[in-house]
Amino acid sequence: MYHFPELKYPFDGSKKLADFSTNYTAGITDKALARRVLGKEREKLFDLQHTLFSDGRYSLLVILQAMDGAGKDSTIRHVMSGINPVGCLVKSFKAPSEEELRHDFLWRCSKELPEKGDIGVFNRSYYEDVLIVRVHPEMLHNYPFPPSTVKKPDNEFWKKRFNNIVNFEKHLHHENTHVLKFFLHISKEEQKHRFIKRIEDPRKNWKFQYADLREREYWDDYMHAYDEMLRYTSTKMAPWYVMPADNKWFMQMAVCCIINKKLKSMKLKIPLASEHHKKELENAMLILSGKAKYSDFENNS
Repeated sequence: MYHFPELKYPFDGSKKLADFSTNYTAGITDKALARRVLGKEREKLFDLQHTLFSDGRYSLLVILQAMDGAGKDSTIRHVMSGINPVGCLVKSFKAPSEEELRHDFLWRCSKELPEKGDIGVFNRSYYEDVLIVRVHPEMLHNYPFPPSTVKKPDNEFWKKRFNNIVNFEKHLHHENTHVLKFFLHISKEEQKHRFIKRIEDPRKNWKFQYADLREREYWDDYMHAYDEMLRYTSTKMAPWYVMPADNKWFMQMAVCCIINKKLKSMKLKIPLASEHHKKELENAMLILSGKAKYSDFENNS
């Protein structure tokens, strides 16, 4: 199994975002091979999700963050397409509603957390409040903050938010919700190429938003915000993986491998039948084979 530990953002601050390549493929140059590996990993993910659901003690939260065009939707589609939808919930977070703005910034995501036994996938998340809100601090005017806070949020303001996030994810871990976070790291040139494809292909026109060009003007600001986010919120309990996104075929395979490795590390078990349940199973076989009737065991149930 491929593990890709080199894609994990270090906890000691020994690297920065600029140290991660957007087109890294771990020496894999065969796209067809990567697709075959992804197919096999999806089969493993199906079995692991079944065990997670049966075990019922843990849940897994997968968070995807990225610049527009990096491939969040396609990664979810290609990685999660083979698993049972009963045990998987995908939630996309857009601009907050009026109700959401009246709560703390973690609220709208916390109420969408996966139940025990489930996998939850967040397409964007509470991290938007230290990314787009940091690049555009005027958005804070929509929140009921004291005027002095809104006027000029300083570094301490953002560090407090990072601390709130880290503490929130520690709480989730202690409550048996494991967290995996993927930053899909696309180059500005590759993003331009994908935007052009969306414009040229009528089937993809709907995916292009003119406002995305406005956000490209803030590319350096976003990279700084992502760098700070990775630095302050990648922890052993909830690590960030910087996924090279210029080659989707590699990125999707790597995401699936990392998810499988995480699920395997959770030591999941399908519950064994109790002695009482085993007796019920034996009785059920007798009833179904016509050797007994349900009424024969009613007094023993």
